Amino acid sequence: MSLKLLYASQSPPSRASLLTIRALGLDVDLVQVNLAAHEHLTTEFLEINPFHTVPTLQDEDFTIWDSHAINAYLVDKHADDDSLYPKDLQKRAVVDQRLHFDSHVLSARLGAILSSILREGAKTIAKDKADALLQGLTLIESVFESTKNSFIAGNTLTIADFSIVATISSANAVLPLASNRFPHIFEWLARMEALPYYKEANQEGLDAFSALIKSKHIVRQISAR
Repeated sequence: MSLKLLYASQSPPSRASLLTIRALGLDVDLVQVNLAAHEHLTTEFLEINPFHTVPTLQDEDFTIWDSHAINAYLVDKHADDDSLYPKDLQKRAVVDQRLHFDSHVLSARLGAILSSILREGAKTIAKDKADALLQGLTLIESVFESTKNSFIAGNTLTIADFSIVATISSANAVLPLASNRFPHIFEWLARMEALPYYKEANQEGLDAFSALIKSKHIVRQISAR
């Protein structure tokens, strides 16, 4: 087995894949990509992934990108059981729904804020962008409230938790959330932070991401309370 992950530790999707890799106990060659230096736009990288995104997984002569696809692939191929990505169609459908929600709602709305800060030099977070992100988080809170589940897609840990915790922990660094508004999310975050590999796989990269956001001196005009 020869697995290589091209990633950036500050990237939430990259951290989702790192969480999956650590949960599976896989031996993976981890190669940091310096996004600030545009290493993802080099000819060499574009030959591997023309979408120039991280993370990108290479498995021998097979290459796949998008963290959600990577994580599902790794579990299906290497896990001892299917608990992280159930084979039962209904359970898998729930996990897939949460993954799609992360991709098309949470990550997309966080990405809109990050793009304005990191690419456009914005010093404030636009109200419409903040409201959209908070609306997505409120929906996650309502899922926990209605299902009473311990994790995102049920009462067992899945790759949906890895993707969404990377996104939400990053969102909290950009637009600090109040525990009284999102009590179920904070309870779930505590469960995720208790995982033995969480610090290495998510917290260290999250700290670097938080430092980057802090360096931009953003004036937060929107309250998440």
